[in-house]
Amino acid sequence: MKRRTLDLLFSIGGLGLAVLLLVVGVVLTTNANFANNYVHDQLAAQHISFTPQDKLSDEEKKSDCLREYAGQQLTTGKQAECYANEYIGLHLTSIAGGKTYADLGAPQSALREQVAQAEQAKAANLADLQKQLAEVSAQRDTVFKGETLRGLLLTSYGFSEFGRKAEQGALAMYLGAALLLLLSAAGLLHALRTPASATFAAPEHEKITT
Repeated sequence: MKRRTLDLLFSIGGLGLAVLLLVVGVVLTTNANFANNYVHDQLAAQHISFTPQDKLSDEEKKSDCLREYAGQQLTTGKQAECYANEYIGLHLTSIAGGKTYADLGAPQSALREQVAQAEQAKAANLADLQKQLAEVSAQRDTVFKGETLRGLLLTSYGFSEFGRKAEQGALAMYLGAALLLLLSAAGLLHALRTPASATFAAPEHEKITT
């Protein structure tokens, strides 16, 4: 095969791959922008702000991200992760000894049964049982709201991570496309400088001796 022909084939193939990588990069960039803008708009609409530095509790001050984002409005995925884990998560542990919404279900059901039985028997401890039930119900309601908000914020964080990965993928595509463009340009330049008669890996003719 002619060396110039081989150079042209590789160069054209490289250009084709470079165009393909550029298209993939543009698609990834578009997806990344959508994810970032969507997360920003959804979080900004909630009007959640971090506690100012001077109002952080001693426990909250132990969190690096709560100190970093102190006083800022929550608008990014990383902020959502911090608020969900370091702020909401911290305060949830102080409610009902850190029990979850599911954990509080059994005590609440048991107290309801005890209250119902006490009402029928007109027991003297009815008021005390009703108070306990009200406390557990309030705790479970608060934990449910906290866990729900925490889950939504972590979902936003996860969605933002897809956008970040897409940005990294797009950068890799652009770098790959740039490298292929350079190699293709070098191949075309080499083809122009190569004599038309030059061959690639041409077999050497053996001399026949008699």
